[in-house]
Amino acid sequence: MRSLVVVLAERAGSAFAETGPSFDCAHAESSAEKLVCADPDLARLDRLVAERYSAALAAARGLDAGAVEAEANLKAYQRGWIKGRDDCWKAQDEHSCVVFQYQFREAELVTAWMLEAPQQTAFWACGGSAANEVVTMFFDTEVPSVRFERGDSVDTGILTETASGARYEGTFGRSIWIKGEEAQYRDPDPDGTQYRCVLRGTR
Repeated sequence: MRSLVVVLAERAGSAFAETGPSFDCAHAESSAEKLVCADPDLARLDRLVAERYSAALAAARGLDAGAVEAEANLKAYQRGWIKGRDDCWKAQDEHSCVVFQYQFREAELVTAWMLEAPQQTAFWACGGSAANEVVTMFFDTEVPSVRFERGDSVDTGILTETASGARYEGTFGRSIWIKGEEAQYRDPDPDGTQYRCVLRGTR
């Protein structure tokens, strides 16, 4: 018969697994990891990103072609993301930096691997030309996010504060600022060209 101490220890471990992060806090090394271990909401975000990452790995392994390369690239990118999260100690507000890293990473995994169906897809004609098309797919992630598709380019953006409309910021300066059926789209750096866009349709 197990002792009461063992039973209580098992229950405590189970409760921590439901509220703690996806990693063992006893081995936390970086200041970012220690922040996550001390903050229940950050721990929740860590579990969320871990779940999304597992789902993305499953999607990569299920590809008909290029599965090995896709899985290797995904793992390498995840390692790079962890390094970026751990570099938040350099930020003026480390906590805010870590929160952003988790929120953006969840959005990246969902939009890049289409882990959920988009809430809506919008088709934009930009620069006065229907051939100059930008496609935006909107997702209900921790912070509302968008998948940009422009030619062969795919990117992720998340909703940011703005005085009017809805503005999504992607990587390397890419953005779209939507006001009704019109939008201001900006290409990523170094070009950074801005276009006025008109909504062609949604689905």
